[in-house]
This record gives sequence, structure tokens and C-alpha cells, in this order.
Amino acid sequence: MPNGLVLDNEDDPMINILKHRYFFFLVSLILILPGFIVIALWGLPLSIDFKGGSILEVRFESGKAPQASEVIGLYNELNFTDAQVQTTGEDLLIIRSQFLDDETLNMVVDKMKTRFNDEVTVIQYDSVGPTIGQEVTSRAGLAIAVAALGVIIYITYSFRGIPHAFRYGVCAIVAMIHDGLIVLSLSALGGHFLGWQIDSLFLTALLTVIGFSVQDKIVVFDRIRENSNIHRKLPFERLVNHSIVQTLQRSINTQLMTSEFLLLALALFGGVTLREFAIILLVGLLMGTYSSIFIAAPFLVVWENKEWQNWFQKGKTVPA
Repeated sequence: MPNGLVLDNEDDPMINILKHRYFFFLVSLILILPGFIVIALWGLPLSIDFKGGSILEVRFESGKAPQASEVIGLYNELNFTDAQVQTTGEDLLIIRSQFLDDETLNMVVDKMKTRFNDEVTVIQYDSVGPTIGQEVTSRAGLAIAVAALGVIIYITYSFRGIPHAFRYGVCAIVAMIHDGLIVLSLSALGGHFLGWQIDSLFLTALLTVIGFSVQDKIVVFDRIRENSNIHRKLPFERLVNHSIVQTLQRSINTQLMTSEFLLLALALFGGVTLREFAIILLVGLLMGTYSSIFIAAPFLVVWENKEWQNWFQKGKTVPA
């Protein structure tokens, strides 16, 4: 047996992860709630990729850009009341606003030259119409839904040799949704407090997190399947706990050595434009490993034991 485990010994001193499964569920809830409170109060910080609009990056030849409040005031005078200004250097500004056509863009640049008495050079200008933004949003949701359905079908087919194979696929999706909610919560907090925006890079990071997350869960579930065929008489909860512990070192070491250290370095030294993307990936992949161990497999045990039947009944213990 791997790692020298003796599965038929009731006094096996192995760490009991599943014993504290409801505590892990609570930790996840605490991680998710703050971001969704921010979303309820202030909404999602969507970029022009999803809601439509324009992004304008300009350089001021004098070497000193005006204050963000001055630029916002100029936009307000032109009836663009939703402008957001980000400073990327002493002479550079990135301005996000509602959709600007070419004629309006030229007017804005001319106004800047006159107002701030400086030569203004357009470094980058991108616009996305509202219709395209809505299409991007709908396709992003469709991509995630198709990925979830594909995971359920694949896991159900691959695990068809053991009882309740469908549950493994559903539990993987539950944990995948858990990872996505934490990433969304992080982005909402970053948007409110740090000026982050949910853009196409966020979608790339989210789909990457989903892919890595599902892969790690399949590894844990596959070990449960192997042990189910070998130790048929072992109680399901103990079997799952042993399987988690057997894959624990592999999951942690693989994540730390192959991705987390690299993403941490990218977040610290990769520059402003990549920092948000790197932090989302860093946290998302970490949560993918966490949910494989502390959410997906424990949820499978809760389902197998039908523990919800005892949640509101005092004096009864949850079956082990």
C-alpha cells in the first residue's frame, strides 16, 4: 500500500482531514463573502472588454502629466461622466471612459493640449462598442458552462466502474465554482480598493484556474477510485481521507514548485500591467489545490453520507 498505510487498522494515526470538513467550508465562505458584499454595494469593476467603451493612453511631452482630477474634470465638461484615470509614469496617463468615436477622440486630445498647455501624444487607443461587450460577456459565460458540462461528462465516463460516478463530476464542478467565486471575490475587492478591472486577461486567468483546478481534483478522485477497488469493505469516509493524504504531498509540491513561486515572482517584479493577472492566477491556483483537498473530496463524503438529513436535528451525530 502507498506510503506504508494500513487501512484496516482503526487506530491508524493518520491525520484526519475530513473530521474538520465543516470548518473548511466555513473558511471558504469567509473568503468569498467580502468580495460579494463589495459587488452588491458597488458592482463588478468591468472593463471596456465587457461593457464597451474606450481606453486612451497619452504621453505629455513636458514630462509631467496633469492630476487625475483635472483630466476627469475635462471629461465631465464634455459630458463623459464615467472617466477613470490611471497613472503609469510621470508623463503617462491611461484614461477609460464610455465609447469615443474618432471625431470625439480628436476633440478630447485638442482640449488636453489647450487646457494643460502641453503637447499630447496618443500612445494607444482602443474602443469596444456596447454590442461587442455584451457578446464577449455572453461568450465568456458560455465557455465556462461548456467547460463545466465537459468535466461532468468526462469524469462520469472515466469513473463509470465505481458506484455513483456522476457524483464525482458534480463535486468537481462544485469545487470549480468555489475557485471561480474566490477569484471573482478577489477581483471585486481589488477593483474597489486597488482600481483593478475585469477584462480579457481576467477571463484568461479564470479559465486557467478552472483547468488546473479540475486537473488536481481528478488526481484526488482517481486515488479514491483506486482505493475503492482495493479496499471494498473500508468505510467510505476513511477511504477518502486516506486517499487525500496520499495525494497531499504531490498536490502541494507540484503547485509550489511549478507555478506558485513563478507567479509570485511575476507579481512582485513583472510590472504594473501584469501584476493583476499574476495575483489572480497566484491566488486562483492556490485555491484550486485547497479545494481539491478541503472542498471537493469532503463534499463527496457529505453527499455519500447524506449528512444534510442531520443538520437540523439536535442530539444526532453525523454518520462516520
